[in-house]
Amino acid sequence: METLVVDHPLVAHKLTALRDVRTDSPTFRRLADELVTLLAYEATRDVRTVPVSVETPLMTAHGVRLARPAPLVVPILRAGLGMLDGMTRILPTAEVGFLGMIRDEGTLKAQTYATRLPEDLSGRQCYVLDPMLATGGTLAAAVEVLLARGAVDVTAICLLAAPEGVDRMRRTFDGTGKPVRVVTAALDERLNEQGFILPGLGDAGDRLYGVV
Repeated sequence: METLVVDHPLVAHKLTALRDVRTDSPTFRRLADELVTLLAYEATRDVRTVPVSVETPLMTAHGVRLARPAPLVVPILRAGLGMLDGMTRILPTAEVGFLGMIRDEGTLKAQTYATRLPEDLSGRQCYVLDPMLATGGTLAAAVEVLLARGAVDVTAICLLAAPEGVDRMRRTFDGTGKPVRVVTAALDERLNEQGFILPGLGDAGDRLYGVV
C-alpha cells in the first residue's frame, strides 16, 4: 500500500483555508472542489493509456488516449459527493459509481447502506473519493468491495489522513498483492478519542452541506 502526500504550495494554501473554522459552506465547497482537482492530477499519474496517432494541420503526431474500460470514480456518500466535480473535471470520460457508508460512532466500524456499482469490475482502475481518512475502517471496507468485484487497482483520494488510518490501510492491503494507493493533501498528527483527525478540519460532510 502506497501513500502519497502531495507537496505543493497551492495544495497547502487551499487546505489551510479549508481548516479555518471561519470558512463558510459555499467557500468550503469551492475550495474542496479546487483541491480535489489538484490531488486528482497526481492520483491519475498512472492511469492507463494506449498509443494513438492523429493528424495535425501539418503532419501525423503520435500520442495517447485513455484505455478501455474507462476508469471508475466512486465517491463515498455523503461527503465524497463534494469531491466528485473536482475529480470528473480532470477525468471527464470516467464512469461514476456510488457507495453509501457510515461510521458507527460507538464502535467506529463502517456500515454499508447503499451500493450502486457494476457487479463486474474486471480490468477496471478505480478512484475512491473520501474526504477524511481517519480510522481507516470506512475506506478499507470500500476498497475491499471494489477489489472483490475485480478492480485491478484502487486509488483513494482524501483531503486529509491520520496516521491511524494509513496504518489500518497498510495492515489491510500490504502483502495481498493488491495495488492500493492513498493520495492526500496532508498527513495530520493523530485521532482524538471520538475518532476525529487532529488538527483536521472538523466534519467534512457538515462543513460541505451543513448539519443534518
